[in-house]
Amino acid sequence: MRIARFSIDGNVAFGAVEGDKQDELVLDIIKGIPFTDFELSGTKVPLSKVRLLPPVLPNKVVAFGRNYAEHAKELGNEVPDAPFAFFKPSTSVIGPGDEIQYPSFSQEVHHEAELAVVIGRMCREVPRERVKDVIFGYTCANDITARDVQKREKQWARAKGFDTSCPLGPWVETGLDLAAASDLTVQLTVNGQQRQLGRTSEMIHSIEDLIVNITEAMTLLPGDVILTGTPAGVGPLVVGDEVAVTIEGIGTLTNKVVKRG
Repeated sequence: MRIARFSIDGNVAFGAVEGDKQDELVLDIIKGIPFTDFELSGTKVPLSKVRLLPPVLPNKVVAFGRNYAEHAKELGNEVPDAPFAFFKPSTSVIGPGDEIQYPSFSQEVHHEAELAVVIGRMCREVPRERVKDVIFGYTCANDITARDVQKREKQWARAKGFDTSCPLGPWVETGLDLAAASDLTVQLTVNGQQRQLGRTSEMIHSIEDLIVNITEAMTLLPGDVILTGTPAGVGPLVVGDEVAVTIEGIGTLTNKVVKRG
């Protein structure tokens, strides 16, 4: 099932996305929130009549760097022996169609297409065999990075945590099992031209590795998001670019880059 979060007539709700053709998609509004047992209301609205929002509002976004060997290599970095985590604040999250605001303190902003894992239940110290039980679903992410700032500053807080640096969407796909999610095509285009193309099977540390690693240290809450790393091909964005992340079996997340007002 594809679960979207949207606004219509000033109201925010979750809905199950139904249909196959983009221009015929409809939302069956969910009663309540999707992280517990829920029912579909039977009230349906065309997707074209709503504004899609970030599919979740995470308490925290835990991101893992250098999790694809070729990406680490292209930036001249060594592959880490263990998962390498950092954080993006909730204020960095935007949804499909929202604008990426080019930060005034950077001259080199890059795209990074990533598979995002959405957590479905409060969890801590998750054993490997239980990882599948804490995953709600998967969505597309773009780990927008001020590369020059990342290189200059030892901490990545500003480089990867600025406002609008974490596009998520267009919805959460709950129908993928862990095995399927571990071998999906990840693609990114800028103005229709392909920049990144890889598979989640190329990850150095698996989805299980990442969740086991981070829950050793902290509690994850429903709606928290794990970014699993980016394949090779990252590169610069400029004002006016339209950047699209497409992940097999999930969908396409599209955003435009604008000058920060």
